[in-house]
Amino acid sequence: MKALLRRPSVWAFICIVLAGIFGPRLLGGSPSDTVGAPFARPAWLGASLSSSKTIELKCSGDRVSVLGAGFAESGGPKAENGSAEFDWNSQPPAIFALEGKIAADPALTATVVWSTPKGDFELARLTGREQYWLNLDARDMMFKRSLGLPLIGQAVADLFPSAGRYALRVSGAHSYSLKLSLPGRRQGLLGTDQRGRDVFALLLSGISTSLTVGISATLAATLLGLGFGLTAGYAGGLTDALIMRAVDVLLAIPTLPILMTLAGLWGKGLWQLVLILSIFSWMGTARSVRALTLSVREQPWVEGLRALGAKRGYILWRHLVPETAPILLANLALGVPGAVLSEAGLAFLGLSDPRLISWGRMLHEAHSFGAFTEGAWWLILPPGLGIVALCLIFMDIGRFLEEKIDPRLGGKDHA
Repeated sequence: MKALLRRPSVWAFICIVLAGIFGPRLLGGSPSDTVGAPFARPAWLGASLSSSKTIELKCSGDRVSVLGAGFAESGGPKAENGSAEFDWNSQPPAIFALEGKIAADPALTATVVWSTPKGDFELARLTGREQYWLNLDARDMMFKRSLGLPLIGQAVADLFPSAGRYALRVSGAHSYSLKLSLPGRRQGLLGTDQRGRDVFALLLSGISTSLTVGISATLAATLLGLGFGLTAGYAGGLTDALIMRAVDVLLAIPTLPILMTLAGLWGKGLWQLVLILSIFSWMGTARSVRALTLSVREQPWVEGLRALGAKRGYILWRHLVPETAPILLANLALGVPGAVLSEAGLAFLGLSDPRLISWGRMLHEAHSFGAFTEGAWWLILPPGLGIVALCLIFMDIGRFLEEKIDPRLGGKDHA
């Protein structure tokens, strides 16, 4: 045990498990929440790109308040003459979105104006009602048409034509509460995906899925292999022949097409995926356990137990199962990478639950929504490297366990 704890791979695995358990809780919120613009770069990359900012403009009676987030302490928005004014010195944001409500006299006309260094844009002209709800987005075609902007292209370039003083003004209303969202082109530690979700939060949430599928499927396959291997090796005869022929048939079947077919028939849930992977992963363990059982069942001490009247179940459970434990541990550690890769492959092909966050699903969505053409490497490398790291960790642990079983594999005694 001490030798195992000295392995760097074991401590790396512990760190990954802790990150998967506590990481999403420390970040807060849901990993599916939209936090920025689509395909925003990591915050530490591209300092010239704009970061995400929000402005809240509220008015109740004669009191006007402005709150800003994402601005420098000295450059935040200020309330002046019923408007929110601020300085903008970076590139245009990725999105311009304005939402909120306005209360006004139905006999009067309320207007919302966006003021830039090169001119003003009337975002809304409201009349005839006591209360209005706004939900404006510069990506909307009707919004572009109402402002006379080109329908093709990004309207934010016209709404932020240059560095200078900008203002959001409301007139003709006696109360309002507006929120201006300006998601930037860089966001978070690992950027955002095609939906504006935080890639780092998705990466941490995908740990639990990959580990759950990998460990559960391998554990179930190991138990199946143990049962069939012990039965075939100890019973022998026709039972042994039937089980081994079934193993040969399953090994000869192409695994991926069968996995795809069963995933389509049984559903795309997490535990359906675990069941499918375990059904087609137990054959190697069964062969190893059978070979060991065949060599042990003729030992004198086994014959002595039979002569003393020990039942078959007692011999298998109390004596043969402990004999197979080292092989099972090694196969369990070496089987997890295969299950993780299988889950990632099925998810990449779109055969997993779309509501389930996993590293394979992240790669599938990155491929489907054009991360390769966008050059969004931060959507591809983190989950890919995570899968590789997890597989290497379990392969190292499995190799260590194999060397403990047979020290000749390592050329020295690791005890």
